[in-house]
Amino acid sequence: MTESLGRPSPGAGASGVGTDPGDAALVAASLGEPERFAELFDRYAPAIHRYVARRLGRDAADDVTAETFLTAFRIRAGYDSGRAGVRPWLYGIAAKLISRHRREEVRALKLLARTGHDPVAASWTDSADDRVAAQAASRPLARALAGLSEGDRDVLLLFAWADFTYQEIAEALGIPVGTVRSRLNRARRKLRTAAGAYSPFGDPLEPRLTGKGEAV
Repeated sequence: MTESLGRPSPGAGASGVGTDPGDAALVAASLGEPERFAELFDRYAPAIHRYVARRLGRDAADDVTAETFLTAFRIRAGYDSGRAGVRPWLYGIAAKLISRHRREEVRALKLLARTGHDPVAASWTDSADDRVAAQAASRPLARALAGLSEGDRDVLLLFAWADFTYQEIAEALGIPVGTVRSRLNRARRKLRTAAGAYSPFGDPLEPRLTGKGEAV
């Protein structure tokens, strides 16, 4: 990150008060106090880095995460506060950057499908039990993931790994919610057929619920 995006010193800003404003308000505040944008970096960079690392590996994740926030910083004046939130906005930027590595991602998945060697495997799961399950399904799962279109793969992984709702996925990728549903349903069928009960994603088939308990 550049110096302007470094962590602000204690008491930085006009108020000098350690407030925790909403994300949209924080973006707006950063227009007058650029150092405030670092609070969004602190809040969301670790999760975005984990997400990218699961797809591309840790080395690429370092670059993509940094570029995500540099890009967001540059275009923050155009942020629409009517969006679902800052998190989908940031993941949407990351998704566009990940797309530049599409060939590398698919190549790694195909390598895993052929040989069982996964250059990103260590970042897919955390517990020993999960690693055993992932190993059982890794080759057919990788084959299925490699066979998905880029759009279907983005929708599936935002749902399964970033825990996004349909609306958040739609916001992140700039597509209608109906398109999210159709892409996810298509990807579900392929993943269920390929990995069955051993999918390291768990079962992404249940709909996310809104705060009102309504399926989205």
